[in-house]
Amino acid sequence: MSQINTCLRRTFTVFNIFFAIFGAIIVLLPLLSQILTSINGRDLEGHTNGYILLYIVGGVTLIIAFLGAYGAHKENKACLIIFLVCMVIGSLMMLGVGVVAAFARPQLTGILTDQFRSMLPLDKSTEEVKNVAETLQTHLHCCGMFSYKDWENNIPASCECSEEEEEGECQSISYISIFHRMTEPNKTIYSKPCFPIIMNFVLVIADIMIGIIFTMAALALLGMILSSIMIHHLRYPNKPTVLMVPSIFTTASPKYQELQNAPYY
Repeated sequence: MSQINTCLRRTFTVFNIFFAIFGAIIVLLPLLSQILTSINGRDLEGHTNGYILLYIVGGVTLIIAFLGAYGAHKENKACLIIFLVCMVIGSLMMLGVGVVAAFARPQLTGILTDQFRSMLPLDKSTEEVKNVAETLQTHLHCCGMFSYKDWENNIPASCECSEEEEEGECQSISYISIFHRMTEPNKTIYSKPCFPIIMNFVLVIADIMIGIIFTMAALALLGMILSSIMIHHLRYPNKPTVLMVPSIFTTASPKYQELQNAPYY
């Protein structure tokens, strides 16, 4: 005879299925990224550590989900205890990382501003920085990190507006070309700098990551509660689970007691 409530066991199994799906997604993301990177002929150097970390996190998540589902299905107390310990550690880690990330978020703008300003002027920076900047300008339709003046007197073609661009996205400037030593008037370039666009993107990603971290912490807490109840059922099969509920919710009002005790006719 089963010692764990059927509804509770099924709920816990469904929880672990979603947990396993989440782990599988974590494993598939770096795998797909590596495949796409290889197809495009790009170098994987510098990304290996990040891929390994994602593989480890995804693999551990899959193992924990399997332990939880197996422990619930077989009513194995050892597996459920291991699952509970992992959930406690995971929830504490996620809460710690989430709190640190939430406090660090307002400082992102200042940190990235200092890093991008250290690359200026762009025309005197390294070729790698120039290529990245020009790629951003082409795709984001912007010019310079903070202004077109970041390129000094060597504004690249990636800053120039095409004829199809809207008037509000472009501006006309004149500057002295370092190649021709003469003024080139009415050069039409993108009016927006790239840094605000990049910063908005980074902040959105940071908000999503913080949300995911706190969601994982909440899921770990839920898994901890469910596994604790099942372990209690296995240890004391004939003893009901005791839930700590404030007295305000357990003490019935006089009117309710009067209605409850009223005779039925």
